[in-house]
Amino acid sequence: MWALIQIELYKIFRRPRTYIAFAAIAALILTIQLGLKLDGEEYVDFMLSGLKQSFDFQGKILNGYLVCYIILQLLLIHVPLMIALIAADMISGEANMGTLRLLLTKPFSRTQLVLAKFFATSVYTLLLLIWMAALALFVSIWLFGTNDLFITKTYYAVQLRADDVFWRYMAAFGFAALSMLTVAALAFFLSNFANNSIGPIVATMSIIIFFTVLSTMNIPLYEKIQPYLFTSHMVNWKEFFDEKVDANNVPILGSVQDMHQISVSALVLVAHIFGFLGLSIWVFNKKDVLS
Repeated sequence: MWALIQIELYKIFRRPRTYIAFAAIAALILTIQLGLKLDGEEYVDFMLSGLKQSFDFQGKILNGYLVCYIILQLLLIHVPLMIALIAADMISGEANMGTLRLLLTKPFSRTQLVLAKFFATSVYTLLLLIWMAALALFVSIWLFGTNDLFITKTYYAVQLRADDVFWRYMAAFGFAALSMLTVAALAFFLSNFANNSIGPIVATMSIIIFFTVLSTMNIPLYEKIQPYLFTSHMVNWKEFFDEKVDANNVPILGSVQDMHQISVSALVLVAHIFGFLGLSIWVFNKKDVLS
C-alpha cells in the first residue's frame, strides 16, 4: 500500500501543473502584501472610516495578523480551483492516458488504488495549504510586525490581544484543511465519471459556486437545506477570531464565541469527506474500465 502511495505522489509532483498552484498562491499573496505595504494605511482608514467617527484608535492596526486575515478572506475562496486541478485528474487523467486499465493488473485491489490516490491528493492539498499559511502568516509578520488584531464583524468589532492571536490562526488553518479536503474529495469523486480532467474540474467549481449561492440566500426554502451544504460551513474558520465576554462586557482571554458552531461545521465537513470518498470507492469498484 505504501509503495502505491509513493507512486501516486511521484505522479502528482512530476507534473508541471502541480507547481502552478504553488506559484500562483505565492504571486497573489506577495502582490497583496506589497500593495498593503505601500498603501495599507489608506486601506485601513477606509475600512475603519465609520468607526473612527466614534472611537479613537491607537497603536499599529496594520500589522502582520491583520494582513494575514485579509489574505485569507481573499484567497480561500480561490484555492478550491487549484485543488481541483489535481484532484479531478487523479482517475480521469489515468483514463485519458490509457493507463487506468493497466493499473488494475497490478497486485492491488481497486479499493487500495482509490485510497492511495486520495491519500496522495490529500498530501498535495495539505502541502498547498501549509505553503499558503507560511506565506500569509509568517511573511506578513516579518514584513509588518505584530500587534493586537482588530477586525470588524457585521454588527460589531473585535479586538484580540497580540498574545491571543497566533493559536487562533493555527486553529483556523486546521479548519481550512477540512474545507479544502472536502473540495478535494468532491473533485476526486467526480473524477470517476470522465475520461479527461476538464469535465470534473468544471463540475467541481460549478457545484461550489451553486452551493455558495444557495448558502448566502436568505430565503426560507433554501435556509432549510443550508445546514447540509458543505459550502455553508467552509467559511466558519472566522469563528476562531471572535471571543466571549463576561457579564461586564470584558473579553475572556483565550475564549471562542461559538465553539459549538465550529464543532458542528467540522463534523459536517468530515462527513462530506468520508461520504465522497466512500462513493468514490463504490463507483470505482462498479466501474467498467475500458481505457
